[in-house]
Amino acid sequence: MATDDANNYKVQLPEFEGPMDLLLYLIKTNELNIYDIPIAFILDEYIKYVDMLKVLNLNTIGDFLVLAAQLIFIKSKMLLPRSSADDEAIEDPRTELVQKLLEYKQFKEASKQLGGREAYFSEMYSRKNPAGDTEKKEEIMLQVSVFDLIKAFERILSRTKEVHVREILVTRFSVNDKISWIMDLLEKNESLSIEQLFEPMEERMEMIITFLAMLELTKLHLIKVTQESILGRIMIYAN
Repeated sequence: MATDDANNYKVQLPEFEGPMDLLLYLIKTNELNIYDIPIAFILDEYIKYVDMLKVLNLNTIGDFLVLAAQLIFIKSKMLLPRSSADDEAIEDPRTELVQKLLEYKQFKEASKQLGGREAYFSEMYSRKNPAGDTEKKEEIMLQVSVFDLIKAFERILSRTKEVHVREILVTRFSVNDKISWIMDLLEKNESLSIEQLFEPMEERMEMIITFLAMLELTKLHLIKVTQESILGRIMIYAN
């Protein structure tokens, strides 16, 4: 049955798309000070993404739940009453988290630089595509995080009515069906916005299966997902 396929199908998030990446993403997109993280706010935002990961049945959910528990612990410590004398003696509960985030951010940036150098030398020794430079620059400028995709999908899904359980049980679609459907669409269209992809759908389960198919195609590098600007329209192209 197609619904069983959706329930059992698990997609691995791309490399470097774990819980620390989500925290850095939330800090960046909300323009927060990494040295003074508003834990209550960041926890609420983080939990929204974790809830979506549960809906999507992604197989890295355990790692995200561990960090969620750590954030809850930090929040609880910050809510404890303190005297002015305590403020000087007790370390900020966020200190260890901030240090880990800074170290991870540094590691991630170093990895990107290394990847950039490899791409540069690869480009130097392989000039088969005359338009390669332009396409490469465009791809780097418009790179989309998996968290951007989840955020866009959450907005689309929130506008769809909940379907009764009995209706879900007769869902006709599988992830493989939707992979073929997306590729067929991109053969007929040069590009699609993420809204256009989900526009003809009414069932939440069909939309979830389609999103899983899109993530799988992204992981397999069969499609390219770009964004015109931060919070701009997300576009999908065949690779």
